[in-house]
Amino acid sequence: MSSVMGSGQAEVLLSLKEVSVHYGAIHALKNVSFDVHRGEIVTLIGANGAGKTTTLRAISGLTRISGGSILHAGEPISGLPAHRIVRRRICQAPEGRGIFLNLSVEENLDLGAWSSPAPEDLDQDLAEVYELFPRLKERRKQSAGTLSGGEQQMLAIGRALMSRPELLLLDEPSLGLAPQIIERIFEIIQKINRDGKTVLLVEQNALQALQIAHQGIVLETGGIKLSGRAAELLASDEVRKAYLGE
Repeated sequence: MSSVMGSGQAEVLLSLKEVSVHYGAIHALKNVSFDVHRGEIVTLIGANGAGKTTTLRAISGLTRISGGSILHAGEPISGLPAHRIVRRRICQAPEGRGIFLNLSVEENLDLGAWSSPAPEDLDQDLAEVYELFPRLKERRKQSAGTLSGGEQQMLAIGRALMSRPELLLLDEPSLGLAPQIIERIFEIIQKINRDGKTVLLVEQNALQALQIAHQGIVLETGGIKLSGRAAELLASDEVRKAYLGE
């Protein structure tokens, strides 16, 4: 297993150290260790059941770890309830989007701001989300349940952004979307990163994920198989054969 290489002098924003998760007798994560540096896009790739979503849920406080530690800006956060982790400006757009289908687009976005460190700037934050996702502005009074799959994914990301995260966790944002919509979602992830947010991306679309990431981590049956610079993983014969269909 290669190790994740650092990014110069960039601050380590998130650090997992020997993290394990058990679901009953199932050892879902096995001593997983990696760092996410401020300003990076880091992508977790791997087959179904590899432990990608479990990793995000452990970071978010939605799944309790059974060993190891998770540090945010050097402070331990494993064991904190999920709402306190959100208040630390770590927010997740979950797999399956998790939006409130019976509420309007704008009501969903308003709910995303409940933990914002600057609630007085709600209008400004809304304007920024609408600038990023003009389609949502057009449909802001529409019920979220009437949106297309791509629009619902945009809403899930926009809702997460309303909490002003410094670390954005994205779980399978391209799942079930048409190719042209996937391309747009990946462009938006890059723009979010350029605007100063650190991104930890779980994605089955390994090729596109590695193309936009700084670092890549390959999970296999709950452990890290490979990790390193994303460009190096893209060039790896092992990765290309196993995960890129070549």
